[in-house]
Order: sequence, then C-alpha cells, then structure tokens
Amino acid sequence: MRRFNLCIKRVIDVLGSLVGLIVISPILILIAISIKLTSKGPIFFRQERLGKNGEVFKIFKFRTMVVNAEKLGDGLTIKNEKDSRITKIGKILRASSLDELPQLFNILIGQMSLVGPRPPVTYFPYPGLDNYPEWAKKRFFMRPGITGLAQVEVRNSVSWEERIKYDNRYVDDFDLVMEFKILFKTFLKFFKSENIYMEPDKETKKSL
Repeated sequence: MRRFNLCIKRVIDVLGSLVGLIVISPILILIAISIKLTSKGPIFFRQERLGKNGEVFKIFKFRTMVVNAEKLGDGLTIKNEKDSRITKIGKILRASSLDELPQLFNILIGQMSLVGPRPPVTYFPYPGLDNYPEWAKKRFFMRPGITGLAQVEVRNSVSWEERIKYDNRYVDDFDLVMEFKILFKTFLKFFKSENIYMEPDKETKKSL
C-alpha cells in the first residue's frame, strides 16, 4: 500500500506542479518583473540543498535578499523582517512563502515533491549527510517538499532537532490523507505570517 501511495504521490506532484506553473504563470511573471525593477541582481536564487538519500541538488527560489546576503550581517540567520538584507518585495514574498514557487520546477525534474521534509543546506544543521545522527537520517528517505508537516505545525519556531522529529513522523505515518491535509493547511498558511523568523530563545535559523 505504501508503494502504491508513493506512486500516486509522484503523479500528483507532476500534474500538480505542471498545472500550477501554467495557472500561476502570470503571478510568476509579475513577481519576476517586480524583483528586477526593485533591486540589483538575478531574479532567482539557487542554493545547494540535501535531497532524497542525501543527494545534493540546487533549489530554486525567487531572490528575496541582496546579492551575497549569506556573506553579510548575520550570515544564514534572519531574526526578523527588519533585516536590512531583505528587499522590499522580498518581505512580501517571504511572509507569504511566494518565494518558494519556483521550486515547482524542482518537482517537475524529480528533485522535490509538493509535500515532504524541507531540504536543508549542505552545511547546516550538520555538514553533509554523514554527519547527521542516525535517527535524523530518516528524514532523507523521501523527496524533500515545498511544504511539509513541520512547516504547517511549527515552521521555524523550534530548533532543527525538533523540526526533524516532525519530518521523521511524516516519513513514518505517510499516506495520501496526510498529504492532502498538509496541502490544505499550507493553503491556509498563505494568509498568515507567524513563525517565519527565529525566536531569540530558540536555537534555530531561517534559511536564506
């Protein structure tokens, strides 16, 4: 049954991302133009992430910060929306998660899924798959997603270790019912902006 559910999940990913790109293409074009007109630099931000089985791939996002932001200020840490490295249009995109939309291309080519554990950068919270604790490697058993259980439940309000526990729970309990529940909750989250940035007393980081 799990194998069947995974096959259906992939079909949903391909059809969903393809239809999504077609339907929202006017929005994508509008965002692209807005980014280009309001700040210097490329429209897209590409970054190496760890995917299924720890394989490295480049994730696509709309650029929401100044060029080379990871080398300025607090590096990977983004404490709040007042971070001077975030562009004006970037604040809107990050708050609504619209900056994640280009990842529909990652889904089409098989690197990602609509739902799954968020793909971490290659050097944080651990440098490479081999340095993850054995219990945490389970999150890499499935393709990473644009959204996931951790995103709809806690987003960035808890430490990476706590988020990984939610990711592992998703891997263990995965079925199509859970998949659609997460997608529905994600849709509702578009109208909220809580838990986007790290809290001062939490050992967590919001990635670029």
